[in-house]
Amino acid sequence: MPERTCIVTREAKDETGLIRFVRSPEGRVVPDLARKLPGRGVWVGLSRDLVGQAVSGNLFSRGFKAQTAADADLPDQVASLLRRHALGYLGMARKAGEAVTGFAKVEEMAGKGKAAALIHAADASPDQNRKLDKFAGEETAIVNLFGGVELDLAFGRSNVVHAALARGRIAENFLAGVRRIESYGTSAVRQRV
Repeated sequence: MPERTCIVTREAKDETGLIRFVRSPEGRVVPDLARKLPGRGVWVGLSRDLVGQAVSGNLFSRGFKAQTAADADLPDQVASLLRRHALGYLGMARKAGEAVTGFAKVEEMAGKGKAAALIHAADASPDQNRKLDKFAGEETAIVNLFGGVELDLAFGRSNVVHAALARGRIAENFLAGVRRIESYGTSAVRQRV
């Protein structure tokens, strides 16, 4: 990954530790998480605080060398986009047959050592979580970040409390997205101890 410079800290980092923003034709700041939107981009460290500092210090205008408006709630917008981006991988995994939901199916996948991640709804029973976590391998990530409604929408079904992702590229991308959410300022994932 190429290195870019954060407009707040002036530190050079590789792109995975930064968020790219572009300037819309109307002169507004637009987050570009996929790093594919056209135009000159400016970069901010992957932190809610740094995005807030860029907004309050009017650093986007300086970075784009043109008057650029940034919404006061831009840090929250970025947090929401990061969540949506990670949840998108759950829908892909479901369609590819690389995800299961429901206690028994999750237990079976984890018990066979095929689960790259166990996902528990944030409001799930801690007792049920512990029972499933016993089946997780040492390298299985355990994610307790998303609410039940978010998981329902991601999987296209209701009452998703527990899910598991099979090892593979989609799970790797999902976990990378979850780590970006965590780096941004939300505790999201833990490795089994």
